[in-house]
Amino acid sequence: MHFTIHADGGARGNPGPAGAGAMIRDHFGNSVASVSQFLGTRTNNFAEYEAVILAFETLAKLIGVGKAGATDVVVKMDSELVVKQMKGVYKVKHPTMKNQYARLIHAAAAFGTVSFTHVPRAENSDADALANAAMDRGA
Repeated sequence: MHFTIHADGGARGNPGPAGAGAMIRDHFGNSVASVSQFLGTRTNNFAEYEAVILAFETLAKLIGVGKAGATDVVVKMDSELVVKQMKGVYKVKHPTMKNQYARLIHAAAAFGTVSFTHVPRAENSDADALANAAMDRGA
C-alpha cells in the first residue's frame, strides 16, 4: 500500500493559538482521512511536527497497525525546517522540538518506507486549510 500525507501546522502569534492539519490520500489520490486539531498555545514549528504525528497515528488506525509495516508513505509539507530535520540535514536543538522529533520518528517507524518532501505552500492548501480551521475553532 502507498499513501501520501500533506501536513501543515501554524500558530497565530508564535507562540500563539496553534493548529495542525493533514490530508491523507491513497495511491489514486483519493482523500481517505484528514486531521484538524487545535493545539492550544504553541509555536508554529511545534504545530508542523504535530500535524505529521497526528497524520501517522490516524493512518495507523485506518489501515491497522499490522499492515503499517507494509505501507509506504510520502510526507509532503511546506515546512522546510521539519523536512530538513527529518532528512538529517539540520540538527534539532530546542528541547521541545527534540521531543517532537522523537515522537515523529517513533510514529513513522511503524511504517515501511517513509520519505519527506518539501513542497511550495500552494501545493499544500488542503492541509493549510485544515490547520487554519483548527486555529479558528480554538480562538
